Amino acid sequence: MMTKATTLAKLRERPVTPGQHLIDGAWTDSVDGSTKEVISPIDGKVLTRIATGGEKDVDLAVRAARRSFESGAWSLMSPANRKNVLTRLADLIDLHKEELAVLGVRDNGTEFKMALKAEPGSAAGSFRYYGEAVDKIYGQIAPTAEESIGLISREPVGVVGAIVPWNFPLMIAAWKIAPALAAGNSVVLKPAQSASLSLLQLARLAMEAGIPKGVLNVVTGSGSVVGEALGVHPDVDVLAFTGSGVVGRRLLNYAAQSNLKRVHLELGGKSPNIVFADAPDIEAAVATAINGIFRNSGQVCTAGSRLLVQETIYEEFLEKVISGAEQLVVGDPLDAATDIGAVHTLDQLKNNLAYVETATAEGAVLRTGGKRIHESSGGYYMEPTIFSGVRPDMRIAQEEVFGPVLAVTSFTDEQEAIELANSTSYGLAAAVWTGDLSRAHRMIRRIKAGLIHVNCYGGSDITVPLGGMKQSGSGHDKSLLALDKYTEIKTAWISLNDGTN
Repeated sequence: MMTKATTLAKLRERPVTPGQHLIDGAWTDSVDGSTKEVISPIDGKVLTRIATGGEKDVDLAVRAARRSFESGAWSLMSPANRKNVLTRLADLIDLHKEELAVLGVRDNGTEFKMALKAEPGSAAGSFRYYGEAVDKIYGQIAPTAEESIGLISREPVGVVGAIVPWNFPLMIAAWKIAPALAAGNSVVLKPAQSASLSLLQLARLAMEAGIPKGVLNVVTGSGSVVGEALGVHPDVDVLAFTGSGVVGRRLLNYAAQSNLKRVHLELGGKSPNIVFADAPDIEAAVATAINGIFRNSGQVCTAGSRLLVQETIYEEFLEKVISGAEQLVVGDPLDAATDIGAVHTLDQLKNNLAYVETATAEGAVLRTGGKRIHESSGGYYMEPTIFSGVRPDMRIAQEEVFGPVLAVTSFTDEQEAIELANSTSYGLAAAVWTGDLSRAHRMIRRIKAGLIHVNCYGGSDITVPLGGMKQSGSGHDKSLLALDKYTEIKTAWISLNDGTN
């Protein structure tokens, strides 16, 4: 169902209430009273202010989470009742999906058509999926000798710290919060400081759905303060993080310095999209290559930022990608005619443009784009940008730009394609386009990535896991496997010997 333009216009102009922390079921200012402006990437204007948390705020939230966990208000609630609350939350997200999507777009710049599906649509699906899973997870009985019984059960870990990024805050937060809550844990959520608004609204809906106080807490603020405080806190049992490798390494250090809490990391990628000459649908491969890098201005962890094309079709394929990219409409993300929205922040835009300069200096050929546009709007917009002749040693081939920048390289045969695909430190996602089933299976086996697409890119749903290899991290979001991160395995060994033998 299409969202009416009048609805979008009203939601666009709706005043945004200043954001506070949610701690122990109450909305509170920071202990020191500090706040920060929220700047919209659409026009560079101030949307509102949010609380800027500190170590004391984090400590209050963790203590509240621990109290709620130990009280059993949620952790000991029957699985059927936890299921009802989580599915009720999913229904509330669906009910408020347009409001949540527009608020998120104003905050982070994603084009509305994508945001509606990827943010509230995905989040509602995640809470519903894990809500339905709560009462369908069983323990095990070990195959023991007659005189003993071995029982294997799962228990919630306790307090979970979740740190999520700005590109898809609702979707990625739900990937972490929903299974953590489904397992019976209490959560302290730290949104990205530059994209907190939709998650604060999610917390309001969670309380309306019946999440007990203290079970879900939200502390806004910088990663260097709030994130570190969560990382070193001795009463946080698990950290779940999506973001940069630099921060991921810090969180591992914080865990080592404190209580050896478990840390699960999704650290981005430099994903190869590999097109063989025998691809069954070249036009679909072209359209998917364009969408795979330029949606959300390239600000996607699994973005197909490296396009590897077999040399026999390289020039023809590249020209089609360039033509398609140049037809994309970049602009106001709340305009129905827009294909690509805003870059999230001015700093991110500057970083993207710096990569353009570096790639040019290193000898890559700029085929289209490479510039900031619509600067008079006050917002942060960039042309879809394509480089050809990219060598695997170039920074643009090795580093995650996280912007609308595509690096294109040719290859001769299957072996070279595999070598190029595996030539970075990342291993999050990849794609292979071929009509040869045997080749597809060989590529799946040999490419080091946690998610490999065949004749498609993107679209995997909540039923399958997402996790990385190499320096793309460890642990998995999505699917029933995500519950492993938020549960403890406990064994009970019971002797049946009554002492008479």
